[in-house]
Amino acid sequence: MLETLFPGVAHLQNIHPLAVHFPIAFLVAAPFLYVLAWLLHREDIATAAFVFLILGALAAISAAGTGLYAEDGVMIARSVRAHLLHQHKTYMLWTTALGIVSAAWAATESPFPKKGRWLFLVLMLATLTVLALGGDLGGRMVYDYNAGGDACSQPIEFSR
Repeated sequence: MLETLFPGVAHLQNIHPLAVHFPIAFLVAAPFLYVLAWLLHREDIATAAFVFLILGALAAISAAGTGLYAEDGVMIARSVRAHLLHQHKTYMLWTTALGIVSAAWAATESPFPKKGRWLFLVLMLATLTVLALGGDLGGRMVYDYNAGGDACSQPIEFSR
């Protein structure tokens, strides 16, 4: 039945690709909403940012969990695993940790910390930076080395 509703899922090696887009969306939206709330002095936008941040941290935990579970079974060459997968894993675990720390900090003065607000926003920017670096590596594995499915023969060796 799942293959009838979502035929593309049949080509996935694991469910990790289904989980990764939620933390990306939420963790990217949250800091932009926080900045907008600060500039416009709007508590309702800060509340939306807080909700997105909490959802982003929870989704990052889910994505990290599915990634760790899938790590051993992903069909990629050892060279790709060495050059991309291990770095991707490190960046994304840091993203998850930074998302959790940001969410916990925001929860102490919900929805938007007043003390250390600049530092909070710098932490959010650091989270975005680490997310982008790790996401780029994940994208390279999927689109350059077919780590997400069975569209071409495996393994594809690493090449710059």
